[in-house]
Amino acid sequence: MENHTRMSEFILVGFNSHPGSQVLLSVLFSTMYIVTVVGNVCMILIIRVDPSLHTPMYFFLENLSTLDICYSSVITPRAALAFLLGRRRISYAGCASQMFFFSLFGTTEAFFLAVMAYDRFTAICNPLLYQVIMSRRLCVLMVMGSYLSGCINCAIQTGFTFSLSFCGHREINHFFCEVAAVIHASCSDTLVNELVMLAVCGPIIVGTALVVFVSYGYITITIIQMPSAESRHKAFSTCSSHMTTICLFFGTVFFMYAQPGAASSPSKSNTISIFYTIVVPMLNPFIYTLRNREVKGALKKQLKMKRFC
Repeated sequence: MENHTRMSEFILVGFNSHPGSQVLLSVLFSTMYIVTVVGNVCMILIIRVDPSLHTPMYFFLENLSTLDICYSSVITPRAALAFLLGRRRISYAGCASQMFFFSLFGTTEAFFLAVMAYDRFTAICNPLLYQVIMSRRLCVLMVMGSYLSGCINCAIQTGFTFSLSFCGHREINHFFCEVAAVIHASCSDTLVNELVMLAVCGPIIVGTALVVFVSYGYITITIIQMPSAESRHKAFSTCSSHMTTICLFFGTVFFMYAQPGAASSPSKSNTISIFYTIVVPMLNPFIYTLRNREVKGALKKQLKMKRFC
């Protein structure tokens, strides 16, 4: 306990290599972060200014874009700065805060993907009841419920992780304070923490993924039964875009958190975690919205209005 209370900072040693590689990583992370922020802000603005996009689907997309900006901002700027300046130290409180918000936004994103899959299921499989089922009140409750679930998970994960003792061992084999990497740095018996991580994260990941894949299973059946080839192509192209990001997000997250011994080899998670913490938030504006005809139409309309002004 004495060693635990004296711990004031950690050292993040993930991707600690040649100085030239560090500069390259800094440039790469900075570029991806800028693209993430600009892309998601553009999506938010397009949805806000165009009345035709004020529907449940785009309400969720707007909230997803906001979430992705927050999610990426928790990790990417600090990592890019650390690579560039070599400042890999992070305070005990800063590490706990980073873990808390990373877990909050990551868990919330998993629930958002499930909510958006249910929204598409309702729109395609029950189009006549869509406006009745997906009321404004239900949409707001779904968003609030997603954040509440994220708060519960991050409070449990952060509380259990920082109740461990570290015995002067300050190095974390990661580029941010990821749960499994911090657990691995502890000198305590981490079996309980690994079981808690598996018991809490496992049902969340499996449950939200199940909602997603069951929803898209029914969507696929409905699309196949559509009489018009054009309507089938339009619906399928939208679903395939969604499924690309869903598979990327849930595939990497499942590998990280929903298997026994997830904390036993944190070195493997450095590269993989880049996908769901940095790459996915960067790609979401393109996959979810820019390939959508309605959003592209709204964007062209706004550009024409600006040109005439």
